[in-house]
Order: sequence, then C-alpha cells, then structure tokens
Amino acid sequence: MWEEDSGQHNRPEDLIEANQLILQDLKPSIEGVVEDGASLSGSVALGRGSVVKRGSRIQGPAAIGDGCEIGPDAYIGPYTSIGSRCVIRRSEVENSIVMDDAHIECGRRIVDSIIGRGARILSSDGNLPRGHRLILGDTTYVTL
Repeated sequence: MWEEDSGQHNRPEDLIEANQLILQDLKPSIEGVVEDGASLSGSVALGRGSVVKRGSRIQGPAAIGDGCEIGPDAYIGPYTSIGSRCVIRRSEVENSIVMDDAHIECGRRIVDSIIGRGARILSSDGNLPRGHRLILGDTTYVTL
C-alpha cells in the first residue's frame, strides 16, 4: 500500500509508458484464430483460444491474452495489451492496457487508457435520454 508521503508518484501515464517499453521487444506468436477478412501486421501475440473476427485489424506491437474475442469490426492499435477473456467489438483501442474480462463495444476510439478488470464500455447510442454513467477513481481525467 502506498502512503501519501512515500514519495512514490505512480501515474497512469507511467503504466502506459512501461507497457510501450515491454511491447517494443514483443515476439510474434499466434496461438488463436484469425478469420478470413481480418488482418494482423507488426508484432502481435495472440493467446490460446482467442479469435480475431472478420473486419478487424490488429496493428502491433500488441499482446492479446487467452480466450478473447476481437471483432467483428474492431481495431487494436500499436502498443496495446489486452488481458484474457476480453471482448472488443466495433471499437478501436490504441496505446492502452485492457485488463482481464473487460468488454468494450461502444463504437468509439479509446486511446492512452487503462481499462480495469471486468470493466464494461458500451454504447448509449439508440438510448434516450442519452447520458454517460461514470465511476471514476481519485485524480481521474476523462474526455468525452
């Protein structure tokens, strides 16, 4: 546990930068399935049981854990790490960390972000009245 006066200043930006440094040396490995109509370029590690569906593109360096469903119509940009059992559909994620069991299906572009375990980012399009429901931690910064 961190203490207020410990002198440690761990910021989300530090985690994203560390992720970039780790992914720079990523060795390509495809243990999942890439459907026809999906494409991978650069260094991509795709975990066991993961599927990249048609209309999706992954631009490495990117690491995707086991049992993930990417797509249809998803873009995973460079410097993105995705945990296990994640679902990302009809959305774009770049330069981000997505932790286990997250579900992203919002039709939006998510950049420079850390998405926690079990988080759900869904579209409110088609729902009236429209609004954003947020649960934010200390010192959070959000742009909508």
